[in-house]
Amino acid sequence: MADNSALTSTTGSTSLADSSIFDSKVPETSKDNLFIGSTSCVEEEMPQIETRVILVQEAGKQEELIKALKTIKIMEVPVIKIKESCPGKSDEKLIKSIVNMEIKVPFVKMESVEEFKSLDSPEFENVFIVMDFQDSVFNELYKADCRVIGPPVVLNCAENGEPLPFSCRPLYCTSMMNLVLCFTGFRKKEELVRLVTLVHHMGGVIRKDFNSKVTHLVANCTQGEKFRVAVSLGTPIMKPEWIYKAWERRNEQDFCASVDDFRNEFKVPPFQDCILSFLGFSDEEKTNMEEMTKMQGGNSVPVGDERCTHLIVEENIVKELPFEPSKKLYVVKQEWFWGSIQMDARAGETMYLYEKANTPELKKSVSLLSLNTPNSNRKRRRLKETLAQLSREADLSPFPPQTPKSCTKSSKNSTPIPSKQSARWQVAKELYQTESNYVNILATIIQLFQVPLEEEGQRGGPILAPEEIKTIFGSIPDIFDVHTKIKDDLEDLIVNWDESKSIGDIFLKYSKDLVKIYPPFVNFFEMSKETIIKCEKQKPRFHAFLKINQAKPECGRQSLVELLIRPVQRLPSVVLLLNDLKKHTSEENPDKSTLEKAIGSLKEVMTHINEDKRKTEAQKQIFDVVYEVDGCPANLLSSHRSLVQRVETISLGEHPCDRGEQVTLFLFNDCLEIARKRHKVIGTFRSPHGQTRPPASLKHIHLMPLSQIKKVLDIRETEDCHNAFALLVRPPTEQANVLLSFQMTSEELPKENWLKMLCRHVANTICKADAENLIYTADPESFEVNTKDMDSTLSRASRAIKKTSKKVTRAFSFSKTPKRALRRALMASQSSAEGRSPSSNEKHVMSRLASTSSLAGIPSPSLVSLPAFFERRSHTLSRSTTHLI
Repeated sequence: MADNSALTSTTGSTSLADSSIFDSKVPETSKDNLFIGSTSCVEEEMPQIETRVILVQEAGKQEELIKALKTIKIMEVPVIKIKESCPGKSDEKLIKSIVNMEIKVPFVKMESVEEFKSLDSPEFENVFIVMDFQDSVFNELYKADCRVIGPPVVLNCAENGEPLPFSCRPLYCTSMMNLVLCFTGFRKKEELVRLVTLVHHMGGVIRKDFNSKVTHLVANCTQGEKFRVAVSLGTPIMKPEWIYKAWERRNEQDFCASVDDFRNEFKVPPFQDCILSFLGFSDEEKTNMEEMTKMQGGNSVPVGDERCTHLIVEENIVKELPFEPSKKLYVVKQEWFWGSIQMDARAGETMYLYEKANTPELKKSVSLLSLNTPNSNRKRRRLKETLAQLSREADLSPFPPQTPKSCTKSSKNSTPIPSKQSARWQVAKELYQTESNYVNILATIIQLFQVPLEEEGQRGGPILAPEEIKTIFGSIPDIFDVHTKIKDDLEDLIVNWDESKSIGDIFLKYSKDLVKIYPPFVNFFEMSKETIIKCEKQKPRFHAFLKINQAKPECGRQSLVELLIRPVQRLPSVVLLLNDLKKHTSEENPDKSTLEKAIGSLKEVMTHINEDKRKTEAQKQIFDVVYEVDGCPANLLSSHRSLVQRVETISLGEHPCDRGEQVTLFLFNDCLEIARKRHKVIGTFRSPHGQTRPPASLKHIHLMPLSQIKKVLDIRETEDCHNAFALLVRPPTEQANVLLSFQMTSEELPKENWLKMLCRHVANTICKADAENLIYTADPESFEVNTKDMDSTLSRASRAIKKTSKKVTRAFSFSKTPKRALRRALMASQSSAEGRSPSSNEKHVMSRLASTSSLAGIPSPSLVSLPAFFERRSHTLSRSTTHLI
């Protein structure tokens, strides 16, 4: 057993050889796989030898080191087994086991290499302690295959009461003990040999090939198979500086190279060796991404620069590249950029390559209709068909077509819709649809955001701390559980619909749960929002995580903050729907009183919510709208309602008022107030504060819940149509959809921004994530929308004639015209009588009018002059039109 005192590699062995075969003579075996024999077994295989520690040169002068050695009584010694050799081959020595042996001989000191020959003896297991692993004495001992350790190893063993460890190579410290490293991208052999040697001196193990046992990859570039495998496995990828800096701290007693704080300083950043360009992003987004690129080790250049290695494309905006990319250029989606930051390593490009879209259209377009014929009936028929097609696409009902009860049994897959849908059923269906959408939103929050953040074993470590996750999501899972039950109960009720079924009971059933789960979330929503904003600024990986998930279709391009505000808005929306349901419930229906109780229970929940959440400025704006709009409904005033935007428009159709009327749209978070400009404004009135206010300049037309808007039509710009849009609306009491078309006159707000804003709040009201599906791009001819000559003199004259004609019609409307107005019209016609004899038709008209007048209690005057009256009014209007032209 002469050679069991030192087992080290020779300088002639390759640096990338596995540590399991470090020498042609003695393979290294892991301690976990060793056969640890008993003392009696070891004594049978080899004689008991003495072990001793030799302090070389400066090491013998260190008092701390000498003091530590006095406390160490045991060292690890290998048991060698000689394998029988084949003819023509030398014997092979294997380490059979590692045993602990007492240090029976006191330590000795050695000043020169010459003394080594006298100390070298097969009777002793020698361990040399050397202060400097770079001097000539160390090199001589290394060449002689001696067992060499550094002072930090001795001090660490003395402090922890451990035996001196056995190592097949010189071991200066244990700062990389139990680490398995692999190298990639190194072209200079000298640099690689140096790094491998230092790793061995610090107790690390090297593997030539990358496998699952490798704990760290040391990379000199971000290319190659090893790099890709390390990224996929989440293995930390380190710079070479990590090893050099760890060696500089080799004398620190408790230092470990794998601790996060130290290791993270030298991790290879995701965009090392990358030069990025960004296409299709806004200036703000581009600036943000360029800053992130620099923080993550990369550089950015303008689009088209030849130095660019990666072109990042906003795939939802860019449908075709402005140039033909070179083969060396990676053209990737923005998900690659954010995914790399999130996983803290450069992601594989092949999964995120940008592909050209099949169609250049950015939005879904309504099919074009050719209107070559001037036939108005055909136009109306085609318009009706187009609206019917849009109505089918806009139908949000999750139920299949109606099937008679006699043909099928009631189930969740078939809905027995009444032959004539009642208003109560319509509102109940809308309540179920919004509840179902709301549950889907909550599920998206949990599945896309909360669950991934809480997962263990995330690449690069946890993205957020547990307390931050708790602050952000709060009681969202509890809210989800309760509303899932409410949705299921509503679904059962709708599927098996009957007018007597109670909807109020469902909400009363869960009222206690709602009181428990909502106030904590709503009251601390601002804290949740601030936590998201703070973490997004301070933690790039969280910022990237949000970017990736918020771009997914389930989120409808909404941020996490916008999704989390849904619980804040949900209860007020339910109260409004229940009020609407109560309005369409007959007094005899027992659900009438139950609905009142349910509304009261929900209001009780809202009273538990912090009153400070209400925005006083928003309330003031609503009061201003009420004062400005004559006849504005009182129920517009609500503590949970806020004004979003005001838009000035001109009506382009017959609804909601005559073509050419100036219409003001007030968009609130849950409804749309439609008002037209008043033709006569008289008097003033006082506000509740006693201040005199100007008279109302607008006249109320309709207060429309946003849930009634099924589609928003973005009318394409043409020579005859400019800045126009339309709304496809279906009131709950109507069987068909109504088209409202407008031309925007507000110059401050672009039409695109207005339509996006409108669709976002419609989606919020019906609890839909994707607001873009509500927008359709349409041709003006398809819906007979035209803004040509809207402001011309001829158009104004035409509208004036129409208004005058309406006044005349109202004047002679016997069923609706007040008695005083009728008398004025008759007196006017009498004063202009011409005295000619009436024809037979005129007699018939006079007789009908006379009978009507008698019923109204008005004396029947001579009506001979009626034809002359109509003729004169028509002549007057014609002259006014000619004058205007």
